[in-house]
Parts: sequence; structure tokens; C-alpha cells
Amino acid sequence: MPVRIGTSGWQYKDWRGVLYPEGLPQRLWLEEYGRSFATLENNNCFYRLPERATFAGWRARTPDGFLMAVKASRYLTHVKRLRDPEEPVHRLMEHAEGLGVRLGPVLLQLPPTLKADPGALDATLACFPPKARVAVEPRHESWWTDEVRQVLESRGAALCWADRGSRPRTPLWRTAGWGYVRFHEGLADPWPGYGRRALGSWAARVTDAWPDAADVFAYFNNDPGGAAVRDAGAFRRAVLARGRGATRTP
Repeated sequence: MPVRIGTSGWQYKDWRGVLYPEGLPQRLWLEEYGRSFATLENNNCFYRLPERATFAGWRARTPDGFLMAVKASRYLTHVKRLRDPEEPVHRLMEHAEGLGVRLGPVLLQLPPTLKADPGALDATLACFPPKARVAVEPRHESWWTDEVRQVLESRGAALCWADRGSRPRTPLWRTAGWGYVRFHEGLADPWPGYGRRALGSWAARVTDAWPDAADVFAYFNNDPGGAAVRDAGAFRRAVLARGRGATRTP
């Protein structure tokens, strides 16, 4: 499978002239995004869970083969902090399934203050439908234990490989038969872009860790100034240089 490369979100006004032509109405930005990318991480859902009809509308506006990852609502991860997960997970999936065949992985980004709780994580992952692909991005160092790794592996959930400052912020554990990578902030000039060496190192990590048959999703969250758009293209070139396929970028 080609590495699926996209960005975290698409509604950024400073992407005019970078991804979106001047004068293109914002209501058509998703269609334009879908012509340039084959996948998107929808982080709007983190702040407010859209209705199922909204997800269905996004399905209708994106092309065949397009996959949309969904960042889980902060109600589950930051308000409930993984406690009593049944209702929040059910509601999330009931709405997100409006995407139909466009539905990609679900991302659980945990608060940086949430310390390791393998039992709560296991209970939360157990609430997802069997076919759902769930990636987990812990942000407190207490999560890096064998017990947490075992929970992820037993549930088939992917540890999100996160980068900040052009270096991994998580262990590079393979916990599922597919992978998920997030790029938050590089060190190149202009900020917050990534340099070629950093992206080349990440291309090597991904292609060394995952066989060609594995699905790997890579999203750039460094949106200011259109850095995510440019870096996605540079990362694609680095992946191709390693002999691995990659989905379209601008």
C-alpha cells in the first residue's frame, strides 16, 4: 500500500495562494483539497462533534478512494479522560460512520497531563467496533511501559508516532498491522517547517518499519503559513526515493 499522506485540517485562511487559488470560495476548499490529497485528518471533530449528516456531506464532497481520519472529541479524551467511555465512543462512531467508505482511522490524542492508565485505555479501546482502526497519541512519559504496549497490541490499536522539533516524541513501537504518524513542528526556516534531512529520516523510519502491504497514515499538523502542505510534498518525495509508493500531494 502507498503511504497515505495528508494534513491535519484544511480550513486555514493562510493556505490561500499555497493550496487554494485566490478567489476560491471557502465552501469549495474541501473539494480542492481532495484534488491534491487522498487523505485528511479531520481535527474539527475534536472541538465539536459534527452531526452524522455533516460527515455524510464530507463523504459526498470527496473523491473515490479518499480516506478521512477523525480526531476523537475532547469530551472523551480531555473532559472524561477516558472514564465511562461507552457513550462517548458510541456517539462518536455513530456520527463518524456517516463517512461510509471514506472513514479512516480514529485518533485518540490524550492530554499531556493524563498519566498512564492502562486499564482505562483498554476499556476505551474495547468500546470501538471490531473493524475500527484506532490510533493513540499519549503525551505523558508515564505511558511508555510494557503494559501499555501490550494493551495497544492486544486491541490492534496503533501507537501514534509523533514528531515535535524534528525528533520522535514517542517510542517507535509497532503495535498494530498499520501505522499512524503525526508531524507537529519542524525546526527549518521558516517556522514551523521541516528540513529535507528530518523528512528523509522519517521516510527511512516508516519504510524500514512497515512492509509495502501495510497501511501507514502520515499527517502534517504544522499548518501555519502552509508549511504542512509543502512538507507533505517533500515527505512524499522522500518516501518515493526509498522505493515505496505514496499518495498524491500538491
